[in-house]
Amino acid sequence: MASGSLILYYAGGIMVALAFMAYVAHAVLLANARIRLPRLVLQTAPAYAGVVTGSFVERRDQNPRGVDPGSAAAPFASTFTVVAIALLALSMAMRATIVGRGPWGNLFEYTVAFAFTMITGYWLLSRRYAIRSIGFIPLGVALGLLLYSMSLPNEIEPLVPALQNAPLLTIHVGMATIAYGIFATSFAAGVGYLIQGRTDRFAWLPSHKVLDEVAYRAVIVGFPIFATMIILGSWWASIAWSAYWSWDPKETSALVTWLVYAIYLHARNQRAWAGRPAALLLVVGFLMVLVTYSGSLWFSGLHSYSGLN
Repeated sequence: MASGSLILYYAGGIMVALAFMAYVAHAVLLANARIRLPRLVLQTAPAYAGVVTGSFVERRDQNPRGVDPGSAAAPFASTFTVVAIALLALSMAMRATIVGRGPWGNLFEYTVAFAFTMITGYWLLSRRYAIRSIGFIPLGVALGLLLYSMSLPNEIEPLVPALQNAPLLTIHVGMATIAYGIFATSFAAGVGYLIQGRTDRFAWLPSHKVLDEVAYRAVIVGFPIFATMIILGSWWASIAWSAYWSWDPKETSALVTWLVYAIYLHARNQRAWAGRPAALLLVVGFLMVLVTYSGSLWFSGLHSYSGLN
């Protein structure tokens, strides 16, 4: 069964690579056809009026979704993404069955789970919002993670004593990967907004209003999950190390990451921070996500044995 899990993992990695190339091709085709694309790519959904206020969007806008222009590569990008999600999910499910816990007990498993939630989070939001033209950003980061995971030991080994708490390991680390994956889409939307600007410079990109809405929705979902993960981590730390908080590098970076996204949620509704500053916070926030993910590789601390948070 272990070999079957790895076969599905490698097949999923190939699908992610194909999806990434298809999203790149989709963006290139849209950019080359920019003259023929409509400038107005926004539509509203009155049923959700008043849900979102402030931000880089005007207060009168109601749940912008945008219009997703197609290309010859778009169907391939979507199909490869769905197949990649299915293959990676099956691979992780098989590994979870073998180890009897969440499949994220070492850095290899954790990295694969991070890439999986990143792709899944983007795909779910792309079904609601017109963001296929920025799909190459989260898919590219996920592909980089999967390529990195291929350099890591993938053998199933017994966990160190501090990690031998299957329920907390499954929930705590699982919530971390979910939050990280969701934040990746807010990062992609933030980058898209920085490129697009308030004037919607490029017709092939989603409008700045759509990008803002996507970023906000992603953070609204990911932020409480991430906060709960930190609380559970403190509880687990008290069990494993007899202290709720030790200012371990990974704990500290997680706290800084939480603060960055908390500042973003506040800044989004402040006129002085609306627009480019808030989008920059999304980029900084995801950079801190990557620091939190990889912090134990660079700094010694209580988490150095596993690379986990």
